[in-house]
Amino acid sequence: MGAKRKLDYDCPIRDVLDRVGDAWSVLTILELSKGPCRFNALKRVIDGISQRMLAVTLRNLERDGLVSRQVLPTAPPQVEYALTDRGHSLHGAIGALNAWAVEHQPGIRRDRSHYDQRPKLV
Repeated sequence: MGAKRKLDYDCPIRDVLDRVGDAWSVLTILELSKGPCRFNALKRVIDGISQRMLAVTLRNLERDGLVSRQVLPTAPPQVEYALTDRGHSLHGAIGALNAWAVEHQPGIRRDRSHYDQRPKLV
């Protein structure tokens, strides 16, 4: 029998990538970096996310201590989400990735187009 495989939670990068490798989590963190936001407002600005997927994403981010959830004392009650200190620190890393993507997306699209126009090898 081979070496015993370590559990995923023993690897910090794998554990974190499980969260930030999810596009909805990244987009939610980017949006919440602008300030606290209610559920429906998040749903309106995160293009393409379903109500269920936003709820799952927010629960996972809250579970990881990246997002806080506060029930506002209104009638009917409203819920507001905000980044925690840990969430803000992660936003710094994601913000660098976002800036890189904005800078390099035109070149990547151009290179994809050139690649796709090449003769196909059999």
